[in-house]
Amino acid sequence: MAKPTSKSELLNAAAAGYEQLTELISSLTEKELSTPFSFDEKKKEAHWKRDKNLRDVLVHLYEWHQLLLVWIPANLGGETRPFLPPPYNWRTYGDMNMKFWEKHQNTPLAEAKSMLEQSHREVMALADTFSEDELFQKGVFKWVGTSSLASYFNSNLASHYNWAVKKLKAHRKNCK
Repeated sequence: MAKPTSKSELLNAAAAGYEQLTELISSLTEKELSTPFSFDEKKKEAHWKRDKNLRDVLVHLYEWHQLLLVWIPANLGGETRPFLPPPYNWRTYGDMNMKFWEKHQNTPLAEAKSMLEQSHREVMALADTFSEDELFQKGVFKWVGTSSLASYFNSNLASHYNWAVKKLKAHRKNCK
């Protein structure tokens, strides 16, 4: 998937990715939903071992939405706040992901679905409040750093949904 270069491409890619994810989820069989995830040991990224079921994937997406939903309004309101909450940074965000995982071990699947649906709508609405220049030009917001605001939205929407779809398809394949 090509990286979006306009506001409409960004929002359309996010909507399409979310739709693909929700359609895949609705097509999962009872066996696929009840079988714990188990992936090839050759897969080295931590998430292949961390997530054990659909709920884990959904709450992961939800928590990353929350990062955006806190970070952007705080900085727009004059509070200097990093995207990743202390004590985490880009070298240690895997530990943060594990904290998210631990936090939601008692979250029911239905609640996780509802939480993600709500946070998706909120992040989409937030993205829509920005102009094309605010989203895509670097340096518009000092607190975004050397990236563009659009890159944060894309990473937390379309790219993250693609990650989830890939993981769920791998699980489906393992269930056959």
